[in-house]
Amino acid sequence: MTTQEISPGLVVQNLPAALRLSDYKLIAFDMDSTLINIECVDEIADAAGRKAEVAAITEAAMRGEIADYKESLRQRVALLRGVTLAHLEEVYTRRLALNPGAAELVAACKQAGLKVLLVSGGFTFFTDRIRERLGIDFARSNVLEVESGPNCGQLTGRMVNQSWGDICDGAEKRRTLLEVASLLGIDPAQTIAMGDGANDLPMMGAAGLSVAYHAKPKVREQAMVSIQTGGLDRLLEVVLPG
Repeated sequence: MTTQEISPGLVVQNLPAALRLSDYKLIAFDMDSTLINIECVDEIADAAGRKAEVAAITEAAMRGEIADYKESLRQRVALLRGVTLAHLEEVYTRRLALNPGAAELVAACKQAGLKVLLVSGGFTFFTDRIRERLGIDFARSNVLEVESGPNCGQLTGRMVNQSWGDICDGAEKRRTLLEVASLLGIDPAQTIAMGDGANDLPMMGAAGLSVAYHAKPKVREQAMVSIQTGGLDRLLEVVLPG
């Protein structure tokens, strides 16, 4: 395997020459710590005084040290019970920001004719807003269950099953990438997948081009492009616009 640091903090391995964005038709992004600067579940847990406990599980899951991602997410969400929707709103408005280069890269992809997919182990409360904010075409993520009745507006500590399944884990991310590619009538080789954690590896392995962004070691090692410093739009130093 040929690995090359083509500029500081930008590493590639086994890439074909002269790649252009127009060679691809779909780009799939993870959300937490990829398109955005935080892990939403950790910040929500802060309201329950359990951020350290939840963040430790998140870190282990992203490093690939927890085999059952679904169970790890259920454990973390259970610790969110009683957190209010008002706190989720505060996380979005006061703690969440797009990562550098996110808007620029999405715009460049759309300009080159690519469709954009947001596929996340996070929650629709945030993905729906990021989708609208960036003009993303497709999104899939998890739904937090909210209490009705006396505790209306508080999280139950559970997630809601959806038509496609229960939890968007690594296998579901891969399946979603392939499903959208099929819907668009394109080959998986015409897709790009970008993420930072171990649960992104299945979709990155299915894509024609895999990109790690400020990623965990296991992900950096397997990605064709690893952006280790700077913004997401550094991908445009490797895959030329247009």
